[in-house]
Amino acid sequence: MTTLQPDSPRAPDATCVRHFRQILLWPLRLMPLPAEVGTRARPWDVLNAMGERSPWQEVVDEYTGDIGKFHERHYNEFVTFLPYVQRFLYGEGRDRRGASEGNMGSPMRVFRRHDIAAVRLTPRPGDAPVTLTIVHADLYFFLDVDLVLFNLEIGTNDLTLPQAQELLYRFGRGYPAGWDADGQALHCLANAEWLDAQGRVLAHSDANQRDTFMAHVAEHRAPRIAAHWATMLEPLVSDHSGQPGALRFRQIEYYRMPMMAYLALDDPRALTRADFVRLGLVTGTGGGEATLPYGEDHLADFEKRFCYDRFWSDGGTAPRTRYLCSGQSLIVVGQASSTFYGCRDRGVLAQFRHQHFLLFLIAHFQKAALLMSSDKLVEALRDLDISDADSVRQFKRAIRGSFESFLRFTHRYWFHEISEQAQMRALWHMTARHLDLDPLFAEVKERIGDMNQYLESDSLRRQANTVVRLTVVTIFGLIGTVTTGFLGMNLLAEADAPLSHRLLVFAIVFVLTTVLTVYTMAKSKRLSDFLDVLSDERASVWQKCLAFLAVWRRGD
Repeated sequence: MTTLQPDSPRAPDATCVRHFRQILLWPLRLMPLPAEVGTRARPWDVLNAMGERSPWQEVVDEYTGDIGKFHERHYNEFVTFLPYVQRFLYGEGRDRRGASEGNMGSPMRVFRRHDIAAVRLTPRPGDAPVTLTIVHADLYFFLDVDLVLFNLEIGTNDLTLPQAQELLYRFGRGYPAGWDADGQALHCLANAEWLDAQGRVLAHSDANQRDTFMAHVAEHRAPRIAAHWATMLEPLVSDHSGQPGALRFRQIEYYRMPMMAYLALDDPRALTRADFVRLGLVTGTGGGEATLPYGEDHLADFEKRFCYDRFWSDGGTAPRTRYLCSGQSLIVVGQASSTFYGCRDRGVLAQFRHQHFLLFLIAHFQKAALLMSSDKLVEALRDLDISDADSVRQFKRAIRGSFESFLRFTHRYWFHEISEQAQMRALWHMTARHLDLDPLFAEVKERIGDMNQYLESDSLRRQANTVVRLTVVTIFGLIGTVTTGFLGMNLLAEADAPLSHRLLVFAIVFVLTTVLTVYTMAKSKRLSDFLDVLSDERASVWQKCLAFLAVWRRGD
């Protein structure tokens, strides 16, 4: 892992970001694996089976790998979370792994690629390109949840504040939102290039190829992922692309990736309120330093809604540290000269890359899982054809599968609290509130509950119909049974007849009885209606006769 260290002391510059980090987190839905892969295979099994053919290799984390790689920052990260969150993130521990690792290990699997070392970004046409180091690129998979979270962390030193604002605003968009009159992609980078360790270009963006993106949407009714992001995710491929691949994904949320950022400045107090608004709401540079991006009334409660200012003071180990949280972003701004603020083992930088990142990951994983569950319900209803018995059976299996998956998600991954530390609790509540996690959970739970209740009601209805039909058959069969069995009387005395004659009589009676029973079952619904009218004392004899004749009437 590349570590970015600040250079030697320089003259103070309020507009210079001495150290810059940006973390992207992109939730994607994994589609079912093809039959040839195996019904019990998991996405990480597919990647592991590829071996060196895949750039993604599974990470043996510091908690289960070499004890020499376990540092104090990892210990601080672990003890930050409550026990049930620890079990989600880290599993049960080294001594309980092995044959039962699927149950004892962490339900979260991480894969990392090392072949892409840097990214060269050009914010606007004509701007000088900026090269940032890729600290790491990861894929996060989760047990029993068809999701993958793509994570990318980049960093550099000595950016101007406008450069940092533009990178935060323009980097991390899966595809362009549109194009201007000159054909330039709106809100996106003018260019992005992945570089290897030798500086060679591995892939670049194609956001300005308007016709290609438009043709894809016209054909597939789904957006086309930009070329540089598609290259980064390989061998995962978009489900709507023509590329072959067992691991296919679809977009779940907005095309802007949720992101985190760490900015170390010489004097954060020199930033204007407009600067903080632009950073907190990730709006780019805009026009003029003192110009607010939105109306004053809209931003009247900005500090209350989006700022965590517990450490926004001149005292403490990390003076003038401000957290800006909007749900889709989590930004921390602090003083570069503070040793604690820049410490990668015990300070704010370590917390940002460990505790705060996991907080952000859990929140967006929960939201993506809930949105995916809602999508699956919509797809199940879309494919339902009530006139097709096979379609009805598949619908029932899909709804019951969704209900079971939601139960597993609730008991394994759903948390209202993740930490008792005051700062983590506050940031968690801010993130969850902005993402509307609790209302979303209640809505999806209600929808799945309604679907499951419908299946149960339908099952009870079918059972009741069966009971009614059997009752009708029993009632009409009772007439023949009582008639032929009165005082033990046999209608035909064939007890002394030859065996062949008796077998023939038995076969004829068996066939006639079977036909009569089947016919009665076929007419059982109308016979049931006739019995209802027959038992109604208010109905006249004529009405009862009409109800009896209706048993053989054509129609519904």
